[in-house]
Amino acid sequence: MSQSIIHKANSRGAADHGWLKSYHTFSFAGYYNPERINFGALRVLNDDFVTGGMGFGEHPHDNMEIISIPLEGDLQHKDSMGNTATIKTGEIQVMSAGTGIYHSEYNPNPEKPVKFLQIWLFPNKRNVSPRYDQQKIDDQTKNEFVQILSPDSNDSGVWIYQDAWFSLSNFEAGTSKNYKIHKEDNGVYIFLLEGSLEIDGKTIETRDGFGIWDIANVEIKALTNSKFLLMEVPMHF
Repeated sequence: MSQSIIHKANSRGAADHGWLKSYHTFSFAGYYNPERINFGALRVLNDDFVTGGMGFGEHPHDNMEIISIPLEGDLQHKDSMGNTATIKTGEIQVMSAGTGIYHSEYNPNPEKPVKFLQIWLFPNKRNVSPRYDQQKIDDQTKNEFVQILSPDSNDSGVWIYQDAWFSLSNFEAGTSKNYKIHKEDNGVYIFLLEGSLEIDGKTIETRDGFGIWDIANVEIKALTNSKFLLMEVPMHF
């Protein structure tokens, strides 16, 4: 029998530093909730807003798969591997922190904010050589699960060291699609960027999160025009 959980938008941890407004679905920085540590391998889901010209100075990471998805504006990246890049809306960035990496993230536009998702997953391989990748993603196709991340470097989207599959979807009102799990014992976490969805008989609204596991597939119905990120991740790792 399936199990599920809803994390309402207004139940998330919140931080307001003036230049940065961040909402934390799971425990992060000054927000700690022992019942909201992770969803399987999904450890961090931050919904960030950074004002023009501001950002995160150089800081370290290790043994974590880190994914950034701009929703509005641009994000400038620099790291200790020598990468300098601007990640634009309609792109996805991934870093395997592995044995250790330093990086910084800034909003390069002085007059325009950047809104982006920062996501961390526990890896299935530790102490790998750090790596970086950035790709354009298809965010225009309607009524499909558009894959943007997987464990396979030959598959659609970026790849990471984890048996995880991400899809970014735009569903028109009334669309109903069945998502099939790629790997047994994986669960699905859906973060609703805008709109209203019905999943497993439950309704979620903009910026709500919905996790479901012990399933082989899940039916997702758009009650209104909706955009959402679907993250399939191992529940045990």
